Amino acid sequence: MVHSPIPRPALLAAAAALTSVVAAVPAAASAAGPEPGWRTLAEGEAPDANPLSGFIPYAGNYATFPHSMEWFYLPVNAVMKGPHRFDWKALEDQLDAIAARGHQTAFRFYLDYPGQPSGVPQYLLDEGLATHSYDDFGNNGTSVSPDYDDPRLASALDRFIAALGCHYDGDPRIGFVQLGLLGFWGEWHTWPHNGDPGTENWFASQAEQVRVLHAYDKAFDRTRLMVRYPSADNAALDMGYHDDSFAYSTLPGTGWNFMDLMLQAGTGGKWKDEPVAGELRPELQGCIFNVPDDCVTDGDDDFAGGVAQTHATWLLNQYAFSPGYTGAAYGKALQSAKSLGYRFRVTGVKTGIGTDRRGLSLSIRLQDDGVAPFYYDWPLQIAAVGPDRTIARTWTTSWKLTGVKPGAPAELTATLPTRGLPRAGRSGGGYTLVLRAANPMRGGMPLRFANAGQDTTLPGWLTLGDARIS
Repeated sequence: MVHSPIPRPALLAAAAALTSVVAAVPAAASAAGPEPGWRTLAEGEAPDANPLSGFIPYAGNYATFPHSMEWFYLPVNAVMKGPHRFDWKALEDQLDAIAARGHQTAFRFYLDYPGQPSGVPQYLLDEGLATHSYDDFGNNGTSVSPDYDDPRLASALDRFIAALGCHYDGDPRIGFVQLGLLGFWGEWHTWPHNGDPGTENWFASQAEQVRVLHAYDKAFDRTRLMVRYPSADNAALDMGYHDDSFAYSTLPGTGWNFMDLMLQAGTGGKWKDEPVAGELRPELQGCIFNVPDDCVTDGDDDFAGGVAQTHATWLLNQYAFSPGYTGAAYGKALQSAKSLGYRFRVTGVKTGIGTDRRGLSLSIRLQDDGVAPFYYDWPLQIAAVGPDRTIARTWTTSWKLTGVKPGAPAELTATLPTRGLPRAGRSGGGYTLVLRAANPMRGGMPLRFANAGQDTTLPGWLTLGDARIS
């Protein structure tokens, strides 16, 4: 699977030959740069929430904690009504409701969720698909564990995954899709029915697991995927991981913790290209941010250590939204949420006449001070803003956010065609240049840089400085 960018908005200005002379005029507040021609941009506080990162809740309208995404599960039978018949309304309703709140989505489909009605398509049950009844996890026979190796179910999952990718790969409302489908909660296990002495093994065979892995990898080229457990079977595939027991069984040492599996699979550095996320262990959510931490568990209980080793981008943490944190716990939780994912900062800007004298040459130095990259190439756009605070022209660059990794600053250069750009104002054509990474979802939260000039000229844009056409 090869990731391609989410579809971009139309370019607002066509390239044209430059007929006027362009000279850079430093912003009044800019300090002298460390090299000739470069101006330093002041650092600022990172936003409390940035797109596709931080703590996220189950889908709902919450104002108790800053967030940019929401999470939900759906049963397969909510959309798969027959061998070749799909009704996407249940998924559309969720995506639309979340997008209307300005948020993007992470979700997972399941066949078996303890305590919930079965997610197996009814036509498969009618055809006699074998199932196991169980009382574990408070299920009391409500859901059933299907025979994952039944050829009828395997074929149904092939068709379901292909249809899901066909309809939703690259949908800007979606941030991440977790593979799900197999095991309790779609978490790729059926413990305690896992073949340990005295138990049957209800889980899918390795062959069926590989089949599902490759079906998803084939169906999705743009939307980022995640699977529960790192393994040799998925190490080379274009998908990341979700640790659903974060800060409890995350750090290496037991042989089966999340980072143990990452290292055993040789995927310890995969975060540089594929996302890692998950869920803060529910038993820890209400205590790990207390001051002092008063959790009483037999787990890691080390949030910062887990972030440092996994390079996690986001975590499901329902407690942050309901009932919510107060006092010192809120402040600690907010800083912990902000420690997840990326933190972009522009450190320097340089402008001048393009080498071919056909436009304005613009260079920026961009770095990621976070623990993870940004996993989509949202269009990086430059705009010229006139004295009346209106945009005179927008240029979409070829710059790639995914190429800017933590600890590896990038220098990005573009030539901005200026032919036909009118002189602004009586003083001779002064414009303010601003930068943004355009969220492809209409109404989506802007990606904000950790610079003092963020939002100072226009909301959602970073001020780079002034340029004058003369």
